[in-house]
Amino acid sequence: MDLLKNVFSLGLGAAAATKEQIEKAVDSLVKKGDISKEDSKILIKQWAEKGEQAQKQLDDSVKAKVNQALNGLNLATKEEVEELERRIVILEKQNQNLQP
Repeated sequence: MDLLKNVFSLGLGAAAATKEQIEKAVDSLVKKGDISKEDSKILIKQWAEKGEQAQKQLDDSVKAKVNQALNGLNLATKEEVEELERRIVILEKQNQNLQP
């Protein structure tokens, strides 16, 4: 199994590997006789799970960086804009009532 871990580490990596790529790589190892068919099923499942975890971590990291960048720009939030819109409506109504 150490051989397989090394092969996987040197490959595309869990985040970039699709299930199809994983299956292709594992099938190649089965054909070479490096692993058994039973072990290949376990390996495919493990690599797919690692890929999903890595993708989630990447997504979370990207979201955090984007939020950090947006916060640094000091932009108005949706709630702040909605509050300003409500205040404008109130002021417009008040202004209409003051006009002769």
